[in-house]
Amino acid sequence: MEKGFEIIWTDLALEELSETVEYLKREFSQKEIDNLGDEIERISSIISQNPNIFPHSDRLQTIKAVILKFYTLYYRIMNDKIEIVSFFSNRQSPDKMKL
Repeated sequence: MEKGFEIIWTDLALEELSETVEYLKREFSQKEIDNLGDEIERISSIISQNPNIFPHSDRLQTIKAVILKFYTLYYRIMNDKIEIVSFFSNRQSPDKMKL
């Protein structure tokens, strides 16, 4: 397999992911946390190889990938890297988005 883009997470995206995992720990089982981790890895691999495969958001100037329908990963292509700028829980009001 061809080497893809390097993926880096911003502090904001890591904070949002951490909050999501804490929520899942309180409200759901380890299985849901594992499923989310597996899906993040799968989507990250796709993004690394083909970063333009997902829809572009002109308003936010990002690309968005929906993960397990409850989460959206927002990212930007920065030269030879992919910068994940937000990991947003779709259960929240869009007004809470920090982008």
